[in-house]
Amino acid sequence: MKCTWDAILAIVPQRLRQEVDRLGKQTMEELRLRIGQPVELILGGISCQLESRATMEDIRFVINTASRYSPWAASTISKGYLTAAGGHRIGLCGECVVQDGQVTTIREAHSLCIRVARDFPGIGKEAPCSGSLLILGPPGAGKTTLLRDIIRTRSNRGTAVSVVDERGELFPGGNLFDPGTRTDVLTGCNKAQGVDIALRTMGPKCIAVDEITAQEDCQALVSAGWCGVDLLATAHAANCDDLHSRPVYQPLVQTGLFNRVIVLSRDKSWHMERI
Repeated sequence: MKCTWDAILAIVPQRLRQEVDRLGKQTMEELRLRIGQPVELILGGISCQLESRATMEDIRFVINTASRYSPWAASTISKGYLTAAGGHRIGLCGECVVQDGQVTTIREAHSLCIRVARDFPGIGKEAPCSGSLLILGPPGAGKTTLLRDIIRTRSNRGTAVSVVDERGELFPGGNLFDPGTRTDVLTGCNKAQGVDIALRTMGPKCIAVDEITAQEDCQALVSAGWCGVDLLATAHAANCDDLHSRPVYQPLVQTGLFNRVIVLSRDKSWHMERI
């Protein structure tokens, strides 16, 4: 298991850092701050509350430290998240600013959730090494972690994989997590544009994306799939029945590009199903 724990501690307010380090270094999955409420750590799926209560200053410290006031960070805040160094994701809730029916930013965050990125080499070695594969599971089940290892495994077995890493969570900068010997990573653009760029410029045998959330993502994958490229992707769904019931995923279901899925449970176990 690998984790850029120092990157987590760097964005934790100084007054909380020692206790978070003591309790969470090995098993922390999430750190949650809600103004006026006890600081909460999720340790191996179990909630642990500290005596300290979160303040607005704590939340501002996390956001300012993680974002470093970058324009890219500002644009992702409108989607409710930030990606900190090391691939750690910070979810935000608070007062939204809406223009023309679209959220443009979160003016003042009242709570946040830091999700710890950990790498587990080998967890995807039993997954199919060819063909398209869709990974399903609820939030926090480990979809990104499993996808990362499947990408690495296929790459090391000789497949040229192009990864559209929109949020920089699969393979953060600085070679923190090994992407494999034949992996090319594109960051800083949305999935639909990134899939098109990778298809036209990199000649991949496989394209991988994390968290399909929009119909334009699905359409981009469909276009790539019909060009003879294998696809690896994750989606929020509990199982195949849940996947079929969600309109956003219908292009993937109806075209038959994915005939196999991996279904993850909250305990991190997984099994294969056929669509």
